[in-house]
Amino acid sequence: MNIKVIIFEDNRNLREGLFQLINGTPGFECTGAFANCTDIVNDIKQTNPDVILMDIEMPGISGIEAVLIAKEKFPEVKILMETIFDENDKIFQSICNGAEGYILKSTPPVEMLAAIKEIYEGGSPMTPSIARKVLKMVKQKPSTETVDDFDLSEREKEVVKYLVQGMSYKMIAESCFISPETVNGHIKNIYKKLQVHSKSEAVAKAINGKIV
Repeated sequence: MNIKVIIFEDNRNLREGLFQLINGTPGFECTGAFANCTDIVNDIKQTNPDVILMDIEMPGISGIEAVLIAKEKFPEVKILMETIFDENDKIFQSICNGAEGYILKSTPPVEMLAAIKEIYEGGSPMTPSIARKVLKMVKQKPSTETVDDFDLSEREKEVVKYLVQGMSYKMIAESCFISPETVNGHIKNIYKKLQVHSKSEAVAKAINGKIV
């Protein structure tokens, strides 16, 4: 079964290049490519993607705003942000809004496809330079909430810690020596206690609340 991807990118050459790359690779299918997010809800309904490749900077509705809109309507769809070096605050805001991964626009095609596959499988891909910036930003970011463990069990805190590290459910299961089904059960309990609806929201709340 192909991984269905849609693209939101205002640079025509880049958008068309990504479309050709995704459609020309076995196991992937680009079901739509759009220059803006003005009709993002209908665009997603019509293309039914597994993964959205989203540019942060776009005219009208920005990629950051679009992530929030998409996640409210389609929480199961994974969102991979395309970004550049000098957008720390925008990256953090994207995390809070629900994006699962971040790559540089200069990422080689093979790595771009690998990131799409990783995010589809439950991971949180970040290019090394972006990961360093996010970690630095998290350390500098003042907490907006009182320190609170939200009544998480020790196992649930361990699972949250692995989520923050970008691990997939399968990797968490292997690290905790439990089944993926048990991990999924813990994740559901974590979402309920944190009052969130996605992995990235849980990660953002864990960081802000200093749970990990």
